[in-house]
Amino acid sequence: MLIETETTPNPASLKFLPGRPVMSGGGTREFTSPEAAEASPLAQALFDSGEVTGVFFGSDFLTVTAAPGVSWSDLKPTVLSILLDYFVSGAPLFAPGSAADIAVPGEDDEALLVEEKAEDADIVAQINELIETRVRPAVAGDGGDIRYRGFRDGVVYLAMQGACAGCPSSAATLKHGIEGLLKHYVPEVREVRAA
Repeated sequence: MLIETETTPNPASLKFLPGRPVMSGGGTREFTSPEAAEASPLAQALFDSGEVTGVFFGSDFLTVTAAPGVSWSDLKPTVLSILLDYFVSGAPLFAPGSAADIAVPGEDDEALLVEEKAEDADIVAQINELIETRVRPAVAGDGGDIRYRGFRDGVVYLAMQGACAGCPSSAATLKHGIEGLLKHYVPEVREVRAA
């Protein structure tokens, strides 16, 4: 089995492509602590290395974030070994009864950050359509995901995940990339903020 790797804009994160589905159904799941990783034997094994601070499962990739001061030249063989063992074994991705928090595109897996106005429903639908068709695929290409967290008074609230969370260029991506796109297609959008 060959597992390809790709760099991401976040130097602390590396994207791993096993050549097979990771999350079936197109959902995603992020683990940002060893306690959260207990839901997945694979995520837990990566955290158990002691050199990982984040694991993100995409539809056909995983993104792993190295702890501060850890060199990818040292960590990459360990991660590849853990991934190979997992995929060859055919073990389940999640511990029984623990997959309830899987984020599925289009569903609000977290409560909205702001209370939306009923009269903004058409605007919100346009924003979500652009996020699903234009933004999410681009962000997934960089080893992450984006979650819609609300719209109020011209401000769109978004949360970055995976390699995109904590990436040095995430603020620029939100402000210059996503904000520009949304403002162009949805004139009611004045600003995009990280949530």
